[in-house]
Amino acid sequence: MTSLAPLLETFFTERLQRQRQASPHTIAAYRDAFRLLLRFAEKRLGKAPSDLLLTDVDASFVSAFLDYVENDRGNSARSRNARLAAIRSFFRFAATCEPAHGALIQRVLAMPQKRFDRDLVTFLNRPEIDALLAAPDRTTRLGRRDHALLVIAVQAGLRVSELTKLRVEDLVFGVGAHVRCHGKGRKERCTPLTRETAAVIRAWLAETRATATDPVFASQRGTALSRDAVERLVSKYAAAAARRCPTLARKYVTPHVLRHSTAVGLLEAGVDRAVIALWLGHESVETTQMYLDADLAMKERALARTAPLNVGPRRFRPRDSLLAFLEAL
Repeated sequence: MTSLAPLLETFFTERLQRQRQASPHTIAAYRDAFRLLLRFAEKRLGKAPSDLLLTDVDASFVSAFLDYVENDRGNSARSRNARLAAIRSFFRFAATCEPAHGALIQRVLAMPQKRFDRDLVTFLNRPEIDALLAAPDRTTRLGRRDHALLVIAVQAGLRVSELTKLRVEDLVFGVGAHVRCHGKGRKERCTPLTRETAAVIRAWLAETRATATDPVFASQRGTALSRDAVERLVSKYAAAAARRCPTLARKYVTPHVLRHSTAVGLLEAGVDRAVIALWLGHESVETTQMYLDADLAMKERALARTAPLNVGPRRFRPRDSLLAFLEAL
């Protein structure tokens, strides 16, 4: 009988950490998935996690667990699929270690992801962005910090994890000012900064007198801001800005919405999708397609270039034969 515990421990220590060198975010996501699964197994099967066998976690059990995640816990289909992705990754590893359980493993691996409706992405237009950037009280130190954070988030399109990990040494000023960051998949990228953004960030760093390894945006204790702290401050300033720009009250503004706003702004400026994918650190150019779907103004401009509906059919008239001859030369 194959015990689940040593196999799961080897999966995390050998496969994820040593062989794949998975990011801390990936390891944490997989860890949380299996913590949920083991607690569910303890209640459903009456077994302690360390006593579980691989055969206990068959396709019917995994299906029941996914139903629990979605129905009892109220998680979305995206969260359900993320849990299934972690389980399938483990079973692909188990297939190499326990070929005798190949039939059980293949049934789990054959479980499909759940399809779900994709909503249009939320983004801010220029007046809404201006209202948000004007919301922090720049007469205070915290207000100047938050203003600088919002400015670089909107202009560079950084993920919230990239904002919290940003160090002074990651910023380059002067000619070709840019910010370096490590995104998903351990990919490093450089994003250019406008003159205005560089001036705001440089003024903030001059005020803090931070060293090269210090976080750009630190808490009052001097440590890097947490993800939750960034989400709270964005929500706070969005609520304040809604008094100046009422359309903001109808939008749920998060740090990722600021990233969406960067992408849509670049699209409206005529920047190629491949460049936007590099700018945002997307794995594929196809990811940028969702911003094309969301931008109604771009669709309206395309509609304006089409023929009016009330124009009737026209008779074809060939060009003058002499002009046609000259143009063909």
